[in-house]
Amino acid sequence: MFMKPDIKILQPKKLLGKCMRMNFVENNTALLWKSFMPMRNQITNKLGNDLFSVTVYEALPDFENFNPQTFFTKWAAVEVSDFNDVPDDMQTLTLTSGMYAVFNYKGLSTDTQIFEYIFATWLPASEYELDNRPHFEILGDKYKNNDPNSEEEILIPIKMKQSV
Repeated sequence: MFMKPDIKILQPKKLLGKCMRMNFVENNTALLWKSFMPMRNQITNKLGNDLFSVTVYEALPDFENFNPQTFFTKWAAVEVSDFNDVPDDMQTLTLTSGMYAVFNYKGLSTDTQIFEYIFATWLPASEYELDNRPHFEILGDKYKNNDPNSEEEILIPIKMKQSV
């Protein structure tokens, strides 16, 4: 059903946007994006038009014993060249370099099957394990909110499994 990901080493990225602490029980992602989208045009040093939906977990997530009440910080952001001009009510985030599994996903962003596949099927069978860095989606030109033909890239931070 889902394809294997591309494994890529990403260079650091500077992001500028808005963030909100939440969990999956009280998921305020739509509210976060609604507050960010009207303000995104205030950002003068954007690198491209891609939007970044970033999840920063407070600790390495345990998806085998998933707890929907675990808090994380969600970001709605764009990539910028520098942090010299940060509009009021926005924050900065630097994604460090590292290895990512990049899944090209087509479908509704509300469909959780892709994440079930990644964490319950692909990751356990792979030679990789989660790394404790932000997870993110890149919402590019082919992203269409609430559309089954929408396309996005899902990036999962990984590292080689430690031999026991």
